[in-house]
Amino acid sequence: MKLDVDVLRYLSKDDFRVLTAVELGMRNHEIVPTELIDRIARLKHGGTYKVLKNLLKHKLLHHDSSKYDGFRLTYLGYDFLAIKTMVNKGVFVAVGRQIGVGKESDIFEVACEDGTVLAMKLHRLGRVSFRAVKSKRDYLRHRSSYNWLYLSRLAALKEFAFMKALETHGFPVPNAIEHNRHCVVMSLVHGYPLVQVKQLENPEIVFETIIGLVVRLAEHGLIHCDFNEFNIMIDDDEKITMIDFPQMVSVSHRNAQMYFDRDVECIFKFFRKRFNLTFQEIVDDIDGSDEGGDEGGRPCFSTIDRSAGFLDRELAASGFTRKDEEDIQRFIEGTAESDSNSETEEVGSMENLDEVNIKDGDFSHLLEQDDGHERKGIEESHEAGESDESDKEDASDEEEHNQNAMENEAKLVKSLNKQRQRAIAAAHRGRKSLASRNSYKDKGGRSSHNSKIQKQLNNW
Repeated sequence: MKLDVDVLRYLSKDDFRVLTAVELGMRNHEIVPTELIDRIARLKHGGTYKVLKNLLKHKLLHHDSSKYDGFRLTYLGYDFLAIKTMVNKGVFVAVGRQIGVGKESDIFEVACEDGTVLAMKLHRLGRVSFRAVKSKRDYLRHRSSYNWLYLSRLAALKEFAFMKALETHGFPVPNAIEHNRHCVVMSLVHGYPLVQVKQLENPEIVFETIIGLVVRLAEHGLIHCDFNEFNIMIDDDEKITMIDFPQMVSVSHRNAQMYFDRDVECIFKFFRKRFNLTFQEIVDDIDGSDEGGDEGGRPCFSTIDRSAGFLDRELAASGFTRKDEEDIQRFIEGTAESDSNSETEEVGSMENLDEVNIKDGDFSHLLEQDDGHERKGIEESHEAGESDESDKEDASDEEEHNQNAMENEAKLVKSLNKQRQRAIAAAHRGRKSLASRNSYKDKGGRSSHNSKIQKQLNNW
């Protein structure tokens, strides 16, 4: 749907109040009833139905009366709510042309009060080109029901968090400024998508930088999962900037190695086709060895060192579990070293105890020769005590067995009585009397006379 912000200047406070009421009602309604919208909006002089008609005319709401009379927000109405909030905060004052479109979002230019141009990204999940959100993205987590507006809001929140964290750790990403609902405002990247670039002055250096970013992200605990020529921006000075982050996952994800290898394969494939690079020579010239890579000189997921940071833990990236958090906590606190020290101490103490036991064993061997008669007496008394205890245990077992048998018999009798009562009740319900089966109104005539004769014969 095309974003026409000209309508925005003609909307009143009541219009936005009703739009907000519909948004609140959609938390637990797919289609918000008209009466509920009226109760939530609480306009001073009424007029909710008139406002709904005006919003419906501008396609900010969708009317549905299949089950009951109600409304729901459209993406255009959700856009207006987010833009109005941004304008009230003073983030920007004007919306310009559309500069990008994708399967999940639209990007527009916006201008601040001082003339600075920023980029506004509006997430639009649910398009026909990309509806497999439940299998491709992890926005839902444990939720079973959802709507597209809510998923778009989650995607914007996740992208804003990733951009902020990556920027603080020195990654080349746009500067995240503000977010609201499904809208993210960021700094405008002055460059071009890598897919539009036909020639590079130093393709080897650009390739090395991009592969280094993939490895660096993995060292910080994250995998981009969509790292290709469409999500890499390059300027005239061949400076690289990453974009598009909602789909990022943790290196602890069960498919992390597959996602990492796919990102690397996309970069290798693009530079091989577009710039005719031979990667084995590049890797040999840069590193001087093949360590950390496979036969083709590619970075290997299993050799990546995660000591740089734990951004997946900070951002709760997909695939990061509680067990991973405990391992990280143990690593940070240095308990691994203390555990190893305690294990060595335990081993030493066990050896000392063995030596003491050996010495005690020799001394007890000498005492056995002197106290043989006393041990025999003790053993005889112990055997007698064991025999008495065994007799008592046998008697108690028999009593318990008898009690269990009595209880089982009582339960069996009770269940049989219940089954008998159910069978009798079922027989009474299924039987129909002869009189009720043949009863009908006596209207006189030949048929009624025959029926009377039949009744007399039955009585005889």
